[in-house]
Amino acid sequence: MSSKHLTKNWTDLKAESSWQVFKVMSEMVEGFEKLNKIGPCISIFGSARVTPDSKYYQLTVEVASKLSKEGFGVISGGGPGVMEAANKGAKQADGKSVGLNIDLPFEQDSNPYIDPDKLITFRYFFIRKLMFVKYAQGFVLMPGGFGTMDEMFEIITLVQTDKVDNIPIILVGKDYWSGLVTWIKEQLLTGGYISKEDLDLFKLVDTADEVIEYINEFYSRDHILRPNL
Repeated sequence: MSSKHLTKNWTDLKAESSWQVFKVMSEMVEGFEKLNKIGPCISIFGSARVTPDSKYYQLTVEVASKLSKEGFGVISGGGPGVMEAANKGAKQADGKSVGLNIDLPFEQDSNPYIDPDKLITFRYFFIRKLMFVKYAQGFVLMPGGFGTMDEMFEIITLVQTDKVDNIPIILVGKDYWSGLVTWIKEQLLTGGYISKEDLDLFKLVDTADEVIEYINEFYSRDHILRPNL
């Protein structure tokens, strides 16, 4: 391809990018307007590929149900697997059930347990992630794949760098997460890439009761429930 063609393509791309700003603004406004009304919530992350007969699906239902009974709404990614289980648990406990869906070519139809007025479908991952963080008073991370890892490390980084308030970050499932935590200690901590205090930014637990206990303990220490960012 000649430089003349490259220049034309670059010019077209810049023009398209300018219009893209309005699409981004539209998604942000919709998210802010809907989520400003929901009150204190916990965001739950995890694999879309977990099936209803999985122990982690059933554990997620229990976690979400107990969070709802404590007065928290539940925010999920709106799709199947752990996300569905989170919304299902909230629904069963008559809690607020929020779904932040994303347009994908696979595995991401919205699940039936989301409150109809609390379902938002995003085009852009970064806006969706902004909403997860801004309106959550805690994060529960169930086992998952690359997306779950991305969300986990971004949230930890935001707290570590004081971009958001200190907030409960809970990894659920010791048999799943322990290997990663060990690697963090042996490689990141020992290598000097993080500080010892950074290990306190997240909590590793095994049960729904431990999730509730940790969140209640955290907010009993006069932490304020408010939107982040």
